[in-house]
Amino acid sequence: MHSHTRSHRHSHSANAGGVLRWSLVATLAFVCVEVVAGTRAHSLALLSDAGHNFTDALALLLAWFGVYFQSKPADEIKTYGYHRAGVLAAFVNALALVALSAWIVWESVERLRHPAPVSEWIMMVVAALGLLVNGGVMLALRASSRNDLNVRSAFIHMLGDALGSIAIVIGAAAIRFTGWRQIDPGLSILIAVLIVWTAWGIIREALNILLEGLPRGLSLSDVFSTMREVEGVLDVHDLHIWSLGSSTRALSCHVTIADIPASASDVVLRRLNQVLAERFHIFHSTVQLEHATCAISENGCAIPVSAEGHEGHRH
Repeated sequence: MHSHTRSHRHSHSANAGGVLRWSLVATLAFVCVEVVAGTRAHSLALLSDAGHNFTDALALLLAWFGVYFQSKPADEIKTYGYHRAGVLAAFVNALALVALSAWIVWESVERLRHPAPVSEWIMMVVAALGLLVNGGVMLALRASSRNDLNVRSAFIHMLGDALGSIAIVIGAAAIRFTGWRQIDPGLSILIAVLIVWTAWGIIREALNILLEGLPRGLSLSDVFSTMREVEGVLDVHDLHIWSLGSSTRALSCHVTIADIPASASDVVLRRLNQVLAERFHIFHSTVQLEHATCAISENGCAIPVSAEGHEGHRH
């Protein structure tokens, strides 16, 4: 089962890596087009979108590095492997987006105070081209984004860009028919809000993984009750569930069973692992079987906040 999981993960990483490389090339090419067009059209919205697309290119690059490191096997130093390389890449990407949003808002406020003429036709054509590029990259990343936070962060970057392109097309048309120059910096502020909106979910989930939080979509009480329903299990305690990476879950716990032979204990353990894998997609589990109830003292089986005054894990 573990061998199959590793080979599946390697295949997924190879596919995602190829898509990310081509997406990076397409995005960088479009950034160059937007910078030239935005400068000629005097459009802050296009230049802001170019900056957004540049961070997307950086996001794709970091996502590719993340996918590469995630596929590396565990070694003597990184005994869990490099699953969190992608999570760190996603976290850095999201923070970069928030910083970019602050800069866009600052420049937009200055432009609102001193409006400048823009070429709405250039805005419209370039934004339409951007919608095609971002839409194509989104379609390419969609399949890999479902189970990988790192790739999903890149996918959400592209979603924000696509929405920004739509807003620029509509804004350029509005400028054409109304002559309101304030629409251009107004669109820039809207793009900044979209950027923060797309980044916040990634920041929250990445922090949850880095702080060993419960994986998204799991209920601790649901896992607890399901394990207790397994035949031969008397009680479950010291239950911990966390994410090694965006798509790899791990579990450790103590399970109290009756005083039965070793062969019967092995059957109970296999049942538990099967339930965890099939019901909750937890393939990495460490289960300590106990034939006597764990004595719950002041600290019990909980992990102490400070190591001072404790001599390791006690029962």
